[in-house]
Amino acid sequence: MPRPTAAQLVYGSATVVCTTLALLLLSGTESGIGVAIAATTGLALGLLVAVRLPQPAPQPRPAADHPRTAPAGAPTRTHHLPDAFGAQERVPAARPGRQDEHSLRR
Repeated sequence: MPRPTAAQLVYGSATVVCTTLALLLLSGTESGIGVAIAATTGLALGLLVAVRLPQPAPQPRPAADHPRTAPAGAPTRTHHLPDAFGAQERVPAARPGRQDEHSLRR
């Protein structure tokens, strides 16, 4: 279950307080049962308002350029560097645009 947004909390809480206060003032009740009914009605209406607010659209996560997280079948860019004995070693290419980025995870 997703967490409630700030708007849901604010609108729901404001609805509970305003509805309960209005019901108590308009009904003029002084009994405990009347107050409980007004409070329960306010809570139910506040919950309904909070649930009915539209949820923000989920933001897609940007795909990482890292070969381990690249989609299957995507070509990986590599440079072939000869070593001292003539064997070819595959070295991952540098990712463009991330040279100035500071990260401890490289």
